[in-house]
Amino acid sequence: MSDLRRDEVVFRQSVAADAVFYIQKGKIKIVVTSKQGKEAVVGILGVGEFFGEGCLIGQPLRLATAKAMIESQVVRVGKAEMLRVLHAEPTFAELFMTHLLTRNSRIEEDLVDQLFNSSEKRLARTLLLLANFGKEGGPQPITTRISQETLAEIIGTTRPRVSHFMNKFRKLGFIAYNGHLEVHSSLLSVLLRD
Repeated sequence: MSDLRRDEVVFRQSVAADAVFYIQKGKIKIVVTSKQGKEAVVGILGVGEFFGEGCLIGQPLRLATAKAMIESQVVRVGKAEMLRVLHAEPTFAELFMTHLLTRNSRIEEDLVDQLFNSSEKRLARTLLLLANFGKEGGPQPITTRISQETLAEIIGTTRPRVSHFMNKFRKLGFIAYNGHLEVHSSLLSVLLRD
């Protein structure tokens, strides 16, 4: 188990992939960097989620960098131990498979979003997801500080475009800033309009 400070790296892109990680506390950002140095955030993961599972399919090197967004705690499970537990514990294997299928579905939704929606709609969807919209209890305040630059990296646009849409959403009452970001259900209207 490792306690991580904000911005501490769990693993870097292109290093040996030899373990799976489980988030006990905090949030982890998964970032891919191109050869030209351009970064894209491909995932923000929270408590109860796994990451680094590519090693289980023979991926020799990490495809992304994993970094703590806030103080976090992760459990490292070596590849051999993870494979042993998956074979020996059917209940755990089922939980892990559910995680993988859920993550795969989310990645497919992200790809469709990137291909067919405007940056305004992509931002609205990202904010709703970060606020756990659609889960029990309705949208939750986003207490983890997420910069406009990070939001731009997630949705594939520029920080000024994110700033423009965030101001627009605030003026329309879709979001509020009070030391943390509150996302209101009315933001869903951005996704529903054609």
